[in-house]
Amino acid sequence: MLFSLIIPVYNRPDEVDELLESLSQQDYIENFEVVIIEDGSSLRCDDVVRKYAGKLHLSYCYKENSGPGDSRNYGMKKAKGDYFIIFDSDCIIPNNYLTEVSKALKENYVDCFGGPDKALDSFSDIQKAINFAMTSFLTTGGIRGGSEKIDKFQPRSFNMGLSRKAFEASNGFGNIHPGEDPDLSIRLWNLGFETRLFSKAFVYHKRRIDWAKFTVQVNKFGKARPILNSWYPQYNKLTFFFPTIFIIGLFFAVLLLIFNYDLLLQLYFVYFLALFLVSTYQNKSFKIGLLSIKAVWKQFFGYGTGFLESFVKIIILNQKPEEAFPELFFKN
Repeated sequence: MLFSLIIPVYNRPDEVDELLESLSQQDYIENFEVVIIEDGSSLRCDDVVRKYAGKLHLSYCYKENSGPGDSRNYGMKKAKGDYFIIFDSDCIIPNNYLTEVSKALKENYVDCFGGPDKALDSFSDIQKAINFAMTSFLTTGGIRGGSEKIDKFQPRSFNMGLSRKAFEASNGFGNIHPGEDPDLSIRLWNLGFETRLFSKAFVYHKRRIDWAKFTVQVNKFGKARPILNSWYPQYNKLTFFFPTIFIIGLFFAVLLLIFNYDLLLQLYFVYFLALFLVSTYQNKSFKIGLLSIKAVWKQFFGYGTGFLESFVKIIILNQKPEEAFPELFFKN
């Protein structure tokens, strides 16, 4: 089985350097190819790619900007392999990653898999706090952190495998972003393909974002979910509403103080205390523990408000997603 590693990039040559360096250290003994798709960048990474020409089997493609989903599709069409592995450019890959993927596919083959993400010690405190928010069992990130062992879930495209057969049957990613990865997963299910979590196939996801960008990112995640629910109502889950319920509940908890009722607010305090203690223990840092409270608040507030806005426009007012949220759709 030939693996083709598909990596879209937009103005991130330094990230590509770190990613390719980690791929050059793989202990996997079989051949694999790496396909870099430059998505209309003004800061190109072709010089970085040439640096690794003698270490990796590389292909470099430059195209006009059309978004990450379309760029991944472009790369898969150009690739020679029969199984594609998709990474974001801000990932660093452990040296046993491909070996673990190969082993998992031989033991129990699946046409689409996803893996969790972790943080390196070298990451900044904010990156570690955001990683905690996005992966902890105490937040909505439990599956992304690999804490739940399930056979059917929605892989995320920063660390995702897809067979050529599944790609050709599904036509790959759609033009919504974010949300293109769960959209693809659901379409694969409807076509009869399976998805699975490979818990040992993790990557180090660097997430080069500040607090403001993180808030915008999770807000878009929240906006995308009601759109996906309107497309695929049979896969709607109550858990998708939790961040919005969390934010509304906190508002009422503060409002109830007017009536000298503080039990609900105490429950929120206990939750945030648990976040602090678990993150402090996991990261061995009080500072990261405190920053994790901020990260989870921004995660829930950004996602929850985005979800609520989208739920009103898409589900209640029945607006067209492309008209309600044009910023979520790339024109191919």
